[in-house]
Amino acid sequence: MSLVPSLFGGRRSNVFDPFSLDAWDPFEGLFTPSTLANASGATARDIAAFTNARVDWKETPEAHVFKADLPGLNKEEVKVEVEDKNILQISGERSKENEEKNDKWHRVERASGKFMRRFKLPENAKMEEVKATMENGVLTVMVPKAPEKKPEVKSIDISG
Repeated sequence: MSLVPSLFGGRRSNVFDPFSLDAWDPFEGLFTPSTLANASGATARDIAAFTNARVDWKETPEAHVFKADLPGLNKEEVKVEVEDKNILQISGERSKENEEKNDKWHRVERASGKFMRRFKLPENAKMEEVKATMENGVLTVMVPKAPEKKPEVKSIDISG
């Protein structure tokens, strides 16, 4: 017996039971094709830009390495650009799937639209030597680092 059945639409699961199969989804029905179509263009684009491109950035002794998960995209749909000598920009567009009039959607989780991620790189990045590869939906961008300038040390003789 549920402790709070009226709050969750009369469901018969126990909210406090971790093994309950009927989990409450707070976003259920929120992101359907009709609600996404009614959303303002800027909001839907912002959601897509935020959720579509997950990027890891690691720094090795030799380079800055970016890995972006872009499933379903090929390299022609993705752009890697350098702006203002220290901004790396990864952008692209995932085209929307054709909707048939007779289709009944149960859940829409894959976003479509444009995405863009920008990263400000440190001074030691060699932006003129950036290389990018795309394999199995993973974009890898390598930005080599300039070697560290070691301070010149001059030894001073002590008299006396």
